[in-house]
Amino acid sequence: MEILRYSAFTDRPDGGNPAGVVLDAQELDAAEMLRIAAEVGFSETAFVSATEAPGSTHRIRYFSPRAEVDFCGHATVATAVALAERTAPGTLVFETNAGPVGVTTAAEGQALRATLTSVPASSEPVAPQLLEATLKALDWSEDDLDPAFPAHVAFAGNHHLMLAAGSRQRLAELDYDFAALEAVSRDQNWTTVHLFHQQTGTLFHARDPFPLGGVVEDPATGAAAAAFGGYLRAIGRAPAGAPITVLQGYDMGRPSRLTVTTDPADPRVRVSGQAVPMLP
Repeated sequence: MEILRYSAFTDRPDGGNPAGVVLDAQELDAAEMLRIAAEVGFSETAFVSATEAPGSTHRIRYFSPRAEVDFCGHATVATAVALAERTAPGTLVFETNAGPVGVTTAAEGQALRATLTSVPASSEPVAPQLLEATLKALDWSEDDLDPAFPAHVAFAGNHHLMLAAGSRQRLAELDYDFAALEAVSRDQNWTTVHLFHQQTGTLFHARDPFPLGGVVEDPATGAAAAAFGGYLRAIGRAPAGAPITVLQGYDMGRPSRLTVTTDPADPRVRVSGQAVPMLP
């Protein structure tokens, strides 16, 4: 068994979000996958455990160092690129715990770009008492929020709380109570809390605390980006026909770029980015 290491949503090995990838996990059970993910130590490791139709459909599971996650965007992108490097760019379907996720890969410069199509997305306002508990854990107040973006819980494979920071400085000064945010995330089954700030109509900065997975912060979160696209569409803030760029990881020193595309006629969301092997 070989454990590959890729960085997703970047074209440089020291940027983006690292992911472990195991392409031959057929003989591994869940306990062994969890053990390997903990040893790898990245926010997610993907395991391709079966091939239902050679070259097109693959069963895939994702594990953080603490638990299995139903869907992970950056590990999906990393796995698709790893497979394309070993065969050829093209179209795949990953059977995830959340449902089927289509992925296309294509060459872009010196790297490969993968575009995933999420399961149908949804979004609804968060309960006031949960918003209050989350703000307390973040050491934020309602005055720190941008009123143009109501707080929602959004879904595109996992649930993520969407909170808009009123300023870029507020987003940059993230310093939260890990145990408190983990408790509310576990109670509500929120994979991450997606904190974002709008710079322009189609450009956003984001940070994603991931205490549920034992990770203080994720440098690029494709699942949250997919949920974010569905959220923007639900509140009428998704630009018609224009992709959305999400910049993440900059405050961590691992710059990442995620491209999010929505279609009013399609409940799914597309998220794309490059991925590259990490240096030994």
